[in-house]
Amino acid sequence: MTPPHITDLPIRALTVDDLHRCADLSEDRGWLREDHKWGLLLAAGKGYGVDAPDGRGLAAACIVTEYGRTVAAPELAAIGMVLVADRYARQGLGRRLMTHVCDDVLKGVPLTLHATPYGRPLYEELGFKTTGRVEMLKGAFRPEGDPGAYGTPLVRPATAGDLQDILRLDAEVFGTDRTHMLTRLPAFADQLIVAEDRSGDGTLTGYAAAWPNMDTHVIGPLIAQDTGTAQSLVTALAAGTDRLLRTDVDVRHKELVAWLKDRGLDSVAFNAVMTRDIPGLPGDWTRRWAPLTVAAG
Repeated sequence: MTPPHITDLPIRALTVDDLHRCADLSEDRGWLREDHKWGLLLAAGKGYGVDAPDGRGLAAACIVTEYGRTVAAPELAAIGMVLVADRYARQGLGRRLMTHVCDDVLKGVPLTLHATPYGRPLYEELGFKTTGRVEMLKGAFRPEGDPGAYGTPLVRPATAGDLQDILRLDAEVFGTDRTHMLTRLPAFADQLIVAEDRSGDGTLTGYAAAWPNMDTHVIGPLIAQDTGTAQSLVTALAAGTDRLLRTDVDVRHKELVAWLKDRGLDSVAFNAVMTRDIPGLPGDWTRRWAPLTVAAG
C-alpha cells in the first residue's frame, strides 16, 4: 500500500502530554527546547500537530492562544511556534497546518502572529499583512541608578491583591481580556512586579514579569504608562537576576530600545508583527512595550 502524502496526514489537538514532543521538534529545527514556555502555551492555549509517519515524535506543530471574554467567540487569536521537522520541510506541511488553523479552526476570528523573515512569505499568501515590527534584544544588563531614578517612586513585587488591577490595566492596554494567561504568570515567572502612580494613591501604572527561558530571563509582558516607568520596571527586574536578559520591544519605542542597548543588550533579530482580518493590534501600543512571548501575541 502506498503511504499517504505528508500533507494528507491527520491534524490532531496537542495536550500538555505532548510537551516533550514539542520541545524535541524545536530542537530538531535548531531552536532552543524551551520546555518551560511550551508548558505555558499548551496549558493556556490550544496546540495542533501532525504525528511523524516514521514514529519519531511530531512532524509539525503550532500553538493558538485565544483572547476575549468568551471561549466560543474569541476577539483575537495569536498563532505561534509554527514548526515543521527538518526531514519534512518544504513539502507543504507548514502550509497545510496553517491553512487548517486559519481557515477552519479560526475562521472569521481576527488573527495575529510574529513572523521571521523565513516564514513571512507563507503568511502573506495566507492573507496576513505586516502591521508592526519588534526587535529582539539580549545581553547582560548594566544598571545605572535604582528604579526610582526614572521618576517612578515605587516599583515593588506584585501581591495577590494586585491581580484584579493588573487584569484591568492589561485589558485596557492589550485591547482584550487575557485573564487565562495572566493568572498563570505568578507560577510561570520568577519575578512579577508592579509600578504605582506618583500620586501615591496606589493606582498601577505598569507591570512586568521576568520568566526563565534556558540561560536567560525574558522580560514580558512589559506594560507601562511611559518610558520612565518602563525603564524602572526593567531595572528592577534586572536587579533580581544574574542571567542574561532578553526582550522583544516594539520598534516604535525608540527611546527604550536605545536605552537597553546603552545598558548592554544587543540586537539579535527583527520580526514582523502580522495581522489578518484586523487592521492592527487592538489596545494602546504606546503603553504596550513587550509581549509576554511573541508566540502568544
